[in-house]
Amino acid sequence: MSELFDTLNFLIPLIIASMVPLSLVALGGLFSERSGVINIALEGIMVMGGFVGIVLMRVLVDSGLPLQVISLIGLLTGAIVGVGYAALHAFASVTMKSNQIISATALNLFAPALSVFIARIFFGTSNINLGGNYTINEVPLLSSIPIIGPWFFESAYLSTYLGIVIFIVAITFLYKTKLGLRIRACGENPQAADSLGVNVYKIRYLGVLISGALAGMGGVIFVLSFATRFQGTVAGFGFLALAVMIFGQWKPRGILMAALFFATVRVIANAYTAIPGLRDLSIPSEIYSMLPYIITLVVLAFASKNSRAPKAAGEPYDAGKR
Repeated sequence: MSELFDTLNFLIPLIIASMVPLSLVALGGLFSERSGVINIALEGIMVMGGFVGIVLMRVLVDSGLPLQVISLIGLLTGAIVGVGYAALHAFASVTMKSNQIISATALNLFAPALSVFIARIFFGTSNINLGGNYTINEVPLLSSIPIIGPWFFESAYLSTYLGIVIFIVAITFLYKTKLGLRIRACGENPQAADSLGVNVYKIRYLGVLISGALAGMGGVIFVLSFATRFQGTVAGFGFLALAVMIFGQWKPRGILMAALFFATVRVIANAYTAIPGLRDLSIPSEIYSMLPYIITLVVLAFASKNSRAPKAAGEPYDAGKR
């Protein structure tokens, strides 16, 4: 029994840390597609946001500022960079009415190449060490709660708690405000929204930019939670977030459940040596590394049959079309 609790105490904090950026970036994709713009550039946006955010944090480590303040600055920087990078996709998709898949693919290909190129120019290497320990050893009082205290409030990251708060605020904005209603209307029937005086182009820009902010911040959270250095990649988290959004049927509650599922699979695949039973199996480590992506393909194959994507997602808006 004690071995089981030890295993859970090890795995659950990792699952939570993995679930937060997944759900946050998937929610970013939700904002974009609810406004009518398909955004598969989440991977590239995460890379750019994570790169600039981590570089700034690395510079500020020696400034004397508290590490948690530096992490907040890094998260804000990642969000701002994500907005700027997503604006390129918004311009191509909304203003120029280009193919949204091609535009997003170009951004995905450009981001890692640009980040590695800049890193090598200024740092002489593509690997940027984060520097500093950004974990919170324990949250006073809360960490002493039986069972859940060690899971949620020990060796955690401020970015994890901030990500949860932002997720709740974003859902409230999307489903409880007039502007959120307009975003959802532009993804379902932009002509009807336009007839009621809604500027579809501005709303779609807003949806894509919010998507960029959440994905850029998610890139910083990923590096903070899972790496001690930035290497020009976020290990496919952006694409995995797209799978979370689709599997969650473009609904926040579904996204949370899907994020929990995929985060659990990913953590098990990466930490199988710490799980009794799995570590004794003579299965090559490569099989475990492939597991999250194989399961993603299988899940999407079944989930796509009952897809409930916004009706106008992916369709450039033409004001003259009724």
